[in-house]
Amino acid sequence: MKLENIEYTFINMDEYFPSKKVKKADQAFVFPQIKNIQLPESFNSKEVNYNTQKFIDSSYTQGLIFIQNDTILYEDYWRGQTGSVKHISWSMSKSYVSALFGIAMEEGYIKSVEQTVGEYLPELKGSGYEGVKIKDVLQMSTGVGFDETYSDPNADINRYWDDFGNGKSQDKFAASLKNEITPGTFNQYVSINTHVLGMIIVKATGKSLTEYLQEKIWKPIGAEFDAYWIADGEGMEMALGGLNAALRDYAKLGRLYLNKGNWNGNQIIPQSWVEASTHSTEEHLQANSENSSSPTFGYGYQWWIPDGDQGEIMAIGVFNQYIYINPTTHTVIVKNSANKNYYDGSNLYASTTTHLEFFRALAGVKRK
Repeated sequence: MKLENIEYTFINMDEYFPSKKVKKADQAFVFPQIKNIQLPESFNSKEVNYNTQKFIDSSYTQGLIFIQNDTILYEDYWRGQTGSVKHISWSMSKSYVSALFGIAMEEGYIKSVEQTVGEYLPELKGSGYEGVKIKDVLQMSTGVGFDETYSDPNADINRYWDDFGNGKSQDKFAASLKNEITPGTFNQYVSINTHVLGMIIVKATGKSLTEYLQEKIWKPIGAEFDAYWIADGEGMEMALGGLNAALRDYAKLGRLYLNKGNWNGNQIIPQSWVEASTHSTEEHLQANSENSSSPTFGYGYQWWIPDGDQGEIMAIGVFNQYIYINPTTHTVIVKNSANKNYYDGSNLYASTTTHLEFFRALAGVKRK
């Protein structure tokens, strides 16, 4: 993927890969909307002051929506994205897969997160996933060896991406991985873990991720636009990052989780699953744990949990895609981006910590 082209690529992924349509709702849910408010002129992160408009521009934002108390207070688009244009979510997709997993459990297709992967996927026998509990897969604690350094062309994630781009089976890629750490002891972000969750959902329900998402979430939450999921050459969706949707429809997942899985009286995702998904339990999942490769954030079931007392959660995708949810201030913020400088670790406009403080400034998080 050429970084100079990503502004176009991220809103036209179906031109490059096979895709499967997720049909919109028969009746759309439309957020009430007022004239765009004036965003805070600036905000602070780690004692650095940022001009808000420069931050929006320098992080190559394509879409930004700010919803509070169920009303759109701000919505704007840049660099080719519009209200109806579908933007790739990248790893925000993982949080959708988590939601579908909870629904599949509620429907009895999957018995328990204490079961092992092999009880559903015997084809992964002999891989790093043999004997690993589903809970450890959900919590990114499988111990499976995987290098997710996007800037390294030889990293496992780029080897995976090359395979996917050539239409090869993601299932076979998952089966090729080996275990390096005792499962359930260390939080290491391994994108293929989410693919394994997707495999389990498909095997257990007999439905594709596209079908299950459309039936269980997309239509029930009143999606305004069709979405699509890019897929490999065998028709399996890229569970770990391939969902493409419009900005306002991404915000509806935020609203759904803000309301503990309930949508206007319809309990779409079990409340107990939402709560389990959005809380760090074991020590290695806590923000600032020494047993985590992402020590500034906690982790739940495919959701990131910022350190703090606001109950915030985030779905995060590479190149600065975010769904930010704050139940204390009744806020949902979604940001789509095509940040060409994402690989530059010194670029503060690509930092998730900086983005978090930007979202907090919008949300009105009160400092102690």
